Amino acid sequence: MSKHGKLYRDARSRVEDREYGLEDAVSLLRGMQRSSFVESVDLSIRLGVDPKYPEQNVRGTVALPHGTGRQVRVLVIASGEKIKEAEDAGADHAGGEEMVEKIQAENWFDFDTVVTTPDMMRHVGRLGKVLGPKGLMPSPKAGTVTFNLKETVEEIKKGRVEFKVDKTGIINSSIGRMSFDDAQIAENVRSFIQAVLKARPASLKGRYVRSIYLSTTMSPGVRLLPQDYEQ
Repeated sequence: MSKHGKLYRDARSRVEDREYGLEDAVSLLRGMQRSSFVESVDLSIRLGVDPKYPEQNVRGTVALPHGTGRQVRVLVIASGEKIKEAEDAGADHAGGEEMVEKIQAENWFDFDTVVTTPDMMRHVGRLGKVLGPKGLMPSPKAGTVTFNLKETVEEIKKGRVEFKVDKTGIINSSIGRMSFDDAQIAENVRSFIQAVLKARPASLKGRYVRSIYLSTTMSPGVRLLPQDYEQ
């Protein structure tokens, strides 16, 4: 069984067995920093949903006010003048059916997000078995199947992130980096939580959000106060 290192144990000893206000949680994480690299800031949200039911598969997108702090490589699969629109909007790669063939033939994955137009889904659909397991398959619900390529690509580049509940009922996402100031981290956290709250399934009965933990790449999680997110 693996054991945590001394730095983690030291950080863990600083976290009290209680819930923290958002600003206090961010300040606590700031004081735990010991790594030689810039850590990401992560949220783990446990929901009171049962993902085995399609109507409770919580999913959506949110444009973080301060972005994620990382460069996102965007691949756009389109046709005609839509390819030029994607390139002008800042897409790292843009093309038509040849991009599908490149992924299939070369096992090429030099991108973080795939956006496509609805008319190209008949080609992109062939990639379901390779893009699906990596969480890269475009979908209308995630806003990555659209004719509005300019706005979509620009939003993704600025920091739009997709979230989706996993089979255990948890949403995990990076919402920034510790190079952000405390106010920027807090604003990103609030924006992400609000997006998840708005995605509450209409059929759900009972409590929606069970708990939210804020952490960094190397830190233990800090539990947030319910009043910071309960509706």
